[in-house]
Amino acid sequence: MGWTIPLWVIGAAGGLGLLRPLQTRIRLERAKPLSLQRNVALARRVARLIPAYALEGDRFYRCDGVPEEVAAARRAGLERLAAHFGAHAPRSREITRSLKARVSDAQFTDAHRVPFPFRDHVRAKLPLGAVVAASEGCQVRDADGNWAYDLSGSYGFNVLGYELYKDCLDRGFERARELGPALGGYHPVVADNAERLARISGLEAVSFHMSGTEAVMQAVRLSRYHTGARYAVRFAGAYHGWWDGVQATPGNQRPPRDLYTLRDMSERSLKVLRTRRDIACVLVSPLQALHPNKAAPGDGTLFSSDRSVGFDRAAYTSWLRELRAVTRERGIPLIFDEVFAGFRLARGGAQEYFGVDADLVTYGKSLGGGLPVGVLCGRAALMSRFREDRPGDLCFARGTFNAHPYVMTSMNAFLERLEEPGIRDHYDAIHDTWDRRAKALNDALAARGLPVRVGNMASILSVLFTAPSRYNWLFQYYLRAQGLALSWMGTGRLIMSHDYTDDDFAAVRDRFVAAAEAMEADGWWWRGDGLTNRAIKRQVAKEMLRARISRTRSV
Repeated sequence: MGWTIPLWVIGAAGGLGLLRPLQTRIRLERAKPLSLQRNVALARRVARLIPAYALEGDRFYRCDGVPEEVAAARRAGLERLAAHFGAHAPRSREITRSLKARVSDAQFTDAHRVPFPFRDHVRAKLPLGAVVAASEGCQVRDADGNWAYDLSGSYGFNVLGYELYKDCLDRGFERARELGPALGGYHPVVADNAERLARISGLEAVSFHMSGTEAVMQAVRLSRYHTGARYAVRFAGAYHGWWDGVQATPGNQRPPRDLYTLRDMSERSLKVLRTRRDIACVLVSPLQALHPNKAAPGDGTLFSSDRSVGFDRAAYTSWLRELRAVTRERGIPLIFDEVFAGFRLARGGAQEYFGVDADLVTYGKSLGGGLPVGVLCGRAALMSRFREDRPGDLCFARGTFNAHPYVMTSMNAFLERLEEPGIRDHYDAIHDTWDRRAKALNDALAARGLPVRVGNMASILSVLFTAPSRYNWLFQYYLRAQGLALSWMGTGRLIMSHDYTDDDFAAVRDRFVAAAEAMEADGWWWRGDGLTNRAIKRQVAKEMLRARISRTRSV
């Protein structure tokens, strides 16, 4: 009898000991996104289950149940596009065909340009040229001499215009010519670059790398080194380079065991950060303010018309300030990944634009005029790679081409240009300018009753579709036919340089509207009774199920 109370106390204590880890786990699971991003291994298993199938013949044109006369208009429209591209750019297409035979990147982008059920027919009918031979102002020229307004942004690096970067490259190469490609030592301009970057970032220390992905890798590695914690936190949808340690997608062949993917702009995520002790760092991509908790949009996954973007500066600023307060309170390094958006939102990047200071900031291609480069700026205490009191305890990171002299001199020329009064004044009006331009484009589309709109974050635009359709991905081909150059992702992200004049943008607006009118006239945006986004998704699910059953029976 005397043992009853002690055993009861012990049992209760043990129960509480088990309950706390369970509560912690539940809190973490509730903060994860309601998508496959919450579990990479599960996402990969699901991805393997999706069967390949092709919509061929009549099904390609009538999978949404259109009448025969609409299908006939679609066939004629696709034939006109095929004839245009065939006559317009034969040399570019031939070079691209040769590239796809040998270059795996070209094979990948071509395979993911449109939703896979339509891929075979589009490849046969509409092979595109992926060759760019020259640039001038805000236009690029293909191998056949055709000029097009550039809406690709060269993966985002082209913030201030090709002509400015050409000048930076010319000046940089001239300054490095005497040294040549000597590696190991530092060109004298590196010291000036470090001083300028420290002023821009508001952080004391700088390290140079060969890509934005490498800069992010080093930021996460240093955070783990100094905190002793294991887990990096990213937010749903954010892209931080192709390093498998931050890729929570089916394309990652080594699912990370030390990464949490949480919901962006969520109190539940803040609660996780407040209560866990295993968080080494928090990664933020400012570009996610345009589409929180969603991956970068692209035409290859455009199965219906429910893609959405919407930039709310006040709401995202409030979120970042809450996040900053929690990470500072808990001693968790906050990393701003500005490899893509750096110098596009403000001269001082997202830190200046949102008024939030990070502990570590990564920059990339914009700094080097498009040359391969990554930069990490950070607080001095976080940037140290060794411990004075433990000489064997290192955080090693080096690279043969880090601080390459030609990259550093070109970067120095770019940083000097950022100091010019004209560039400084340009940033004061940049957001009003691009908001006004996006509105002008939307007004022109609305006036003609076309089911297309754009959302923007400064000079980054994304195309939205306002009527249900399975063929929205085809709009990229109509845009290209009008002389608008897109990235391989198509209409999901249009990136425009800041040297666009109002006249340049007016030309883009007119071509954009003409492309939409042509696609509408060819019947691809047919609006039938019962055609909803939900109905389209059910239809695609049924197609996949039938293809899966058919494959299983054939084995």
